[in-house]
Amino acid sequence: MSARLQAATDREFDKVVEASSVPVLVEFWKPGCGHCRVLMKELEQLQEEWGGQVLIVTVNVEEQFQIAAELEISSLPALAFYRNGEFMTFIGGLGKKEAIRKQVESVLFD
Repeated sequence: MSARLQAATDREFDKVVEASSVPVLVEFWKPGCGHCRVLMKELEQLQEEWGGQVLIVTVNVEEQFQIAAELEISSLPALAFYRNGEFMTFIGGLGKKEAIRKQVESVLFD
């Protein structure tokens, strides 16, 4: 059974990101986006493997579009990485668990 990812709304987004004691990886997605669903499954596996070292949060841009607009996200899915409540970078390699892991770990341990 894979871990469920925490969903965030525009209203609680800043609170979730700033309150986290660990870095936060955010997937921006929308229903009907096949690549988004594939990525979500990969992220669920990564969340289990990281065991609390990184908080993974999802934002449905059809319902919650403010944060995505602020980040000027134009294609989905998109992954944004935050540390200490601050946006750090976008993560590429979408849909490839190992590529995502390498990029997150390079930011974590730089």
